[in-house]
Amino acid sequence: MTANRFSSVCSGITPEALTRLFDLSDLTLPFWGYRKSMPMHQIVRLEGEGNYTMFHFSDGSRLMVSLTLKKMATRLAPGVFARPHKKNIVNLLYLDEAHPSRHQLSVQLTNGDRIDVSRRKASLFFQQFEGFQQKVQTLVN
Repeated sequence: MTANRFSSVCSGITPEALTRLFDLSDLTLPFWGYRKSMPMHQIVRLEGEGNYTMFHFSDGSRLMVSLTLKKMATRLAPGVFARPHKKNIVNLLYLDEAHPSRHQLSVQLTNGDRIDVSRRKASLFFQQFEGFQQKVQTLVN
């Protein structure tokens, strides 16, 4: 099967502009003895690694935080971030295309990362993506 390109309504709109549309605030992350504020629109995806979460940012940098993915999910904007798999949370601003196959569905992000979508979470994930697209259309128009 071939890859399906998402007809994203976000094309031509910068993540900074969508930040204003979705009212994305900064995310405060714990570090060695202090807290650091990070812009939420620059997070491409979060990857769970045991009791730690690896942040992947749009500039290619990565950052590990000593909080679980489940705890981080409660701090993220629910309309913009979706969980396609138990190990990943993706920012829908950076979703590029879907790769269906007989055995595994995956999505590709604009930075080239390919994330598996679990069979159990697939329908909810794509419902969240459709809701995200509809909200962007109403906010842009």
